[in-house]
Amino acid sequence: MKKNILNNKYYLYATEFFAGMAVMAVELGASRLLAPYFSSSQIVWTIIIGTIMIAMALGNIYGGRSADRDPRPDRLYRRLLVSAVWIAAIPVVGKYIILGISGVLILTINTNFLIWAAFFACMILFVFPLFLLGTVTPSLVKYTMGSMEESGKTVGALGACNTIGSIIGTFLPTFVTIPAVGTSITFLIFSGILLLLGLLYFVNRKTAKRAVAVSVILFVLCSMLGHSGSFAFWETGLTYEGESIYNYLQVKEDDRSVILSTNVLFGVQSIKMKEDGLTGMYYDYALAAPLMADAPGKEKTEILILGMGTGTYAHQCKKYFGNVAVEGVEIDQKITDLAGTYFDLPSDIPVTTYDGRAYLQAIDKKYDVIMVDAYQDITIPFQMSSAEFFELVREHLKEDGVMVVNMNMKSDGAGGINVCLADTISSVFSNVYTVDVKGATNRELFASENENMLTLLSENRKQLSQEELTAMMGQVEDNLMAYESTGELLTDDKAPVEVLGMRVIDELIQDEIGYYKDIFQERGLEGLLRSI
Repeated sequence: MKKNILNNKYYLYATEFFAGMAVMAVELGASRLLAPYFSSSQIVWTIIIGTIMIAMALGNIYGGRSADRDPRPDRLYRRLLVSAVWIAAIPVVGKYIILGISGVLILTINTNFLIWAAFFACMILFVFPLFLLGTVTPSLVKYTMGSMEESGKTVGALGACNTIGSIIGTFLPTFVTIPAVGTSITFLIFSGILLLLGLLYFVNRKTAKRAVAVSVILFVLCSMLGHSGSFAFWETGLTYEGESIYNYLQVKEDDRSVILSTNVLFGVQSIKMKEDGLTGMYYDYALAAPLMADAPGKEKTEILILGMGTGTYAHQCKKYFGNVAVEGVEIDQKITDLAGTYFDLPSDIPVTTYDGRAYLQAIDKKYDVIMVDAYQDITIPFQMSSAEFFELVREHLKEDGVMVVNMNMKSDGAGGINVCLADTISSVFSNVYTVDVKGATNRELFASENENMLTLLSENRKQLSQEELTAMMGQVEDNLMAYESTGELLTDDKAPVEVLGMRVIDELIQDEIGYYKDIFQERGLEGLLRSI
């Protein structure tokens, strides 16, 4: 007589365990799949968690009703096969779906683009397979419960298996699979586990041979097509593309420079110029900070960079001010590794792998210049945007020390992200000046307790021997504006930086695609395609 695999409760508990593990692994994989396009902000995380919870709740309801109406286990394990194949297909089609949704929404909505784009992407890509996984627990309760006298024990054991699986599914992708083999293969690994569970059942039962064969073929095809695809699939010749615990990472190179981009595929996070000279970016403007701190008049100027990246600002400071000692803090060790491999970061510049604020709390040293360059598109760490943080920075500056902050989303409206940041800094520092970076959305802010900071900039600029730098510093000096606070304040308790940043992104999108949006509204898709 054929032995029924369902008589083995360990197999049923294993089904619950791995289903819980897969749910969390897919959730974490979802954040990494969306991050290159929508950032890894709290807003995106909220959408991911919310949509997945909706899917699981609906799956629980449907699974319970389905198990009562038709208790055949074949239905549950067919659903596992379908969810396994769907999850395996996400690395193959996910990026195209995300960009397709983004393209449609850019042309059709005016506000909250990030919310709607991330929401629809999650609904299409992740809700269905996680809905199917949500049916596992109520179905297994039906199959594992021997009698009502054991109901509490059975449900408790299943719940424990699901929870333990979820815990492992939380840590394993973050610390092992995503850093080691990437997001795509992470999806395939956990999809393969679900597929194996279904195969064990149907091979034992010797049923659903066609469904099993189709599932295996589709999984193999997805494994062949999806494991090596690029997030930036429209680009060729990338020098490096990979992932770390914190970021999607991309290095590309042309005749003039080597560039690092992280998470959102727009903008430059770090750059190395192949020929000597300024970068033409915000780093050049930030070089005014050492002059404001009287670097030429000091035997040694100590500079700390919070958000080191690959060391662009450190390179520039060492190049133009020979009497500086630079150290950096970078939370992502893999970025620091890339700095040594592709960006020629000097070995005499120490980099600590740590959160910037936590680093300041751990040391007593004071600096002449502290550069805060940890704001990346909408992903602004709230703990490094509050009054408490800037007070900590002030405590680590010398009497005539200067803080320079790179604010990368230009916004002048009341309540905008830059206004809130500048107002918060003004509540901490007596002297605050800003300058807009020409041809970019960046704005550099300089803050100090030294009221002579502009006088020092002017005097030290005249002593510079490099013609290019002298001209650049003249441009900064001519365009610096004293900042007048409007009274906004970000604190550790209340710093809604994601929402504020999202508003700026909406404005930037509308500015960039306004022309094409007008064509689409007037002439439709055919007219838009002709204009392109």
